[in-house]
Amino acid sequence: MTRAPRDRLIVALDLPSVAAAETVIERLGESVAFYKIGYQLAFAGGLSLAEQLVRAGKRVFLDLKLHDIGNTVTRGVESVVRLGATFLTVHAYPQTMRAAAEARRGSGLRILAVTVLTSYDDRDVAEAGYRGTVRDLIAQRARQAQEIGVDGLVCSPEEAGLLRQIVDPAMLLVTPGVRPAGAALDDQKRVATPRLAIERGADYLVVGRPIVASEDPRAAAEAIVAEIAAATS
Repeated sequence: MTRAPRDRLIVALDLPSVAAAETVIERLGESVAFYKIGYQLAFAGGLSLAEQLVRAGKRVFLDLKLHDIGNTVTRGVESVVRLGATFLTVHAYPQTMRAAAEARRGSGLRILAVTVLTSYDDRDVAEAGYRGTVRDLIAQRARQAQEIGVDGLVCSPEEAGLLRQIVDPAMLLVTPGVRPAGAALDDQKRVATPRLAIERGADYLVVGRPIVASEDPRAAAEAIVAEIAAATS
């Protein structure tokens, strides 16, 4: 499927209030068509903002990383379907993925499984009690997600190339941890530039602080869109 470069950029509204998010959205204008709302904003009124964005013709990625008993996940996903979001994340545990995939059936919602958080490295995985490396765990969970029928995976740019060798080409790869050259890494450990992430097989790039904390968010977003366009031309 061909996607316009602008449609492949998802701006993360990791902000403390709806008012702060609305200010950024206004400054970005038509330069951005897709927004991510995570815990911080969701718990500060962001779900109402998500509905407003959908009504305004924007696409919304709810990064809520659901993980619970199957029935609870099912009911949560059904609510997100009614809200009109495009993407919703769940943790890549088989029972959770099955419940989410079934609950979104027949709707426009796409379920993304979070394999391993981009702030984790091999030491963090070992500390959590898993054997093997980050890449081992990602590969295992990616295969399970595809078998279950999940729509896509959230992965770092570092693993996008690996996953493109494992999963079907139709499976979406959405990559946070994207930083323009020279930008601060913040709390991310597995990162790449927009061009490199696209070249490794990412379908969508999630970018937060390099845009929302910029003195000129629109210019920052346009620069990333231009880099995506160059990588896909």
